[in-house]
Amino acid sequence: MSHLDRRVVRSKEALKQALLQLMRQKDFSAISITEIVAAANYNRGTFYSHYDSKEALLAEFIEDLIQDLLMSFRAPYEHEEIFRIDELTANSVQIFEHIHQHATDYTILLRSNVMPQLREKMFAALKRISQEELEYAENGIDRELLAHYSINGLLGLILYWIEGGFQYTPAYMQEQLIKMIHWHPTEAKTRKPGAPPRRS
Repeated sequence: MSHLDRRVVRSKEALKQALLQLMRQKDFSAISITEIVAAANYNRGTFYSHYDSKEALLAEFIEDLIQDLLMSFRAPYEHEEIFRIDELTANSVQIFEHIHQHATDYTILLRSNVMPQLREKMFAALKRISQEELEYAENGIDRELLAHYSINGLLGLILYWIEGGFQYTPAYMQEQLIKMIHWHPTEAKTRKPGAPPRRS
């Protein structure tokens, strides 16, 4: 990498960190480019040499996160010709480790009201690679509906975990996900509304 390339990487990283620092204090919509460059100790010319707007800066930061997310999603099957879902173990699931490693970033994005944008991009990316890289045996289930069901379920767990302040360890989340994947209930006891739970 040339000196110029390193300088570009360094200045872009400084701008991203400055944006995150400001997002700790206020919503993204309330942050100005002037504030970003001041926090990064750069000038507006440097900012505009890399980005045409603060939205472009945020989009690149989110894209970096998502690329790392996709690497963690691929971990259980990237070296396998046949992905045995019924043999999936908690240790092979890396996606919660990724989220936990970037806990500060995800928490800031959540609190700065850009989580809908992040969730949409996460969903699109996970849907794309799951449909492009995993081919299931024909089972009569609509693939589009299955993608929405499974990926929204996974994202629901992730966002619940983030919103709850990471009250569980990554290992616990991984174990619970595996149990949910392998759980195939055939019946459930019923009770009338307001009735106390039955003792087993």
